[in-house]
Amino acid sequence: MQNIPHIPVLYAQVIDAFEDIDDGIIIDCTMGYGGHSSMLLEANPHARLIAIDQDQTAIEFSTARLSKFGERVSIRKGRFASVIQDILQEEGRENIKGILADIGVSSLQLDQKDRGFSYESDTLDMRMDKDAPLKASDVVNHYTVQELERVLLEYGELRNYKKIASEILKNRPFSSAKELSDTLKPHMPHGKKIHPATLLMQAIRIEVNNELGELQSLLKSIEEAKFPHATIAIISFHSLEDRIVKQEFTKWSKACICPDDAFRCTCSKEYKLGHIITKKPLTADDNELKANPRSRSAKMRIFEMDTK
Repeated sequence: MQNIPHIPVLYAQVIDAFEDIDDGIIIDCTMGYGGHSSMLLEANPHARLIAIDQDQTAIEFSTARLSKFGERVSIRKGRFASVIQDILQEEGRENIKGILADIGVSSLQLDQKDRGFSYESDTLDMRMDKDAPLKASDVVNHYTVQELERVLLEYGELRNYKKIASEILKNRPFSSAKELSDTLKPHMPHGKKIHPATLLMQAIRIEVNNELGELQSLLKSIEEAKFPHATIAIISFHSLEDRIVKQEFTKWSKACICPDDAFRCTCSKEYKLGHIITKKPLTADDNELKANPRSRSAKMRIFEMDTK
């Protein structure tokens, strides 16, 4: 029997979001260790599921975990933004009834020190795909000060990004995430519930895995597909991701794309893709927070596509 290493966040809300899917295909863009995938297959017995992940360890685990569902599940390796294009060509947009993306690092990735995601890690890696060329050590030890400042400001939103970048240059090379964290701890924000190095690690991880770029590419692919009817649910874990999702969903819900200061509409008002289901993002309730503290940052937004 498998030891399940990862508790899927917002599991009840995810099931509710896709409860009306009686047939067709649900795409789990971030399969991980199969938590959401298995629940969706159980809750929607007549639907098929295509699961995507770039982590080979997760793929091997979930292949075994989801094997009981037989031909109802198909697993693809790769980054969701590119794999989803192949799926659309193979299956047709009319057969896609749901898309779920959990944009976050799994508990197992955080807990495995050899992956380099945790501030206690003995390595400096942070690649979700172990075959990817860029490592955290490349960013920390070889980026110019200007490149480091960009990463720290844009992805960590650190006010003293210049000071932190300077300290990295002064003390590098670094061989582990723990060494990096301990060295920069005096210069990181304090007084919050999170570890002082959290925003630093977040910034480097986003750069290594191009997380915001992947999210934007996924949303662009969904927008261009113009599904006749599909539920889109995106789970994010920090404000940068949530902001992107919120802005895109807002854009999709508008028929007119003319500038706000336009004298009159000239765009034909045919751009609406559907409507927003969640005016505010869904978050974990008290019971889930007690069972899985890592769910405290999770936010899910849902959009219902309805195009011709």
